[in-house]
Amino acid sequence: MARCTWCGSDPEYVAYHDEEWGVPVRSSVPLFEKLMLDAFQSGLSWLVVLRKRRAIINRLHLSNPQETARMTRRAIDEAMQDARIIRNRAKIEASVHNAKCFLQIQQSGSFSEFLWAHVGGASIINRRRSQSQIPPRSREGDAMARSLKAAGFKWTGPTVCHAFMQAVGMINDHVLACPRWSEVQLPTGGR
Repeated sequence: MARCTWCGSDPEYVAYHDEEWGVPVRSSVPLFEKLMLDAFQSGLSWLVVLRKRRAIINRLHLSNPQETARMTRRAIDEAMQDARIIRNRAKIEASVHNAKCFLQIQQSGSFSEFLWAHVGGASIINRRRSQSQIPPRSREGDAMARSLKAAGFKWTGPTVCHAFMQAVGMINDHVLACPRWSEVQLPTGGR
């Protein structure tokens, strides 16, 4: 398989590339969960987050933003003692804060629609021939970062937003030679 080169040969990274990266995600809670994981990636390799992903999701209740939003100082302190997660207090506190912002957006509409509006509701299909042609940020990611900041979100800057948009299929940045470039565009490719 002539897959994208960024995933290397690590089996977990390859599986993530082959099964998840670039698949359109339309449900609000999974989008929130992934955005928070991308915030945890800031300054780290995605592989580090990937290996700790399940523990982060469980410890911070990211699959249930209402519960995340209710985390107390004590719960945050306990999370800081959990070696299975990325123990960065600022990122953990941002997740709790961002869960509250997520809930505010959900009260007046859909977090999914709020995010997907930055690409007009449809995936941007890029036609890059090599990894070197893929920029670390985009006009759409910059706009999403501004919108999230205006909504009160933290740790969701332009680079985080661009990586998030690639991961959840808002921007298809698989290289043309990668079979996933066309596979993620199939109607059944979304969640």
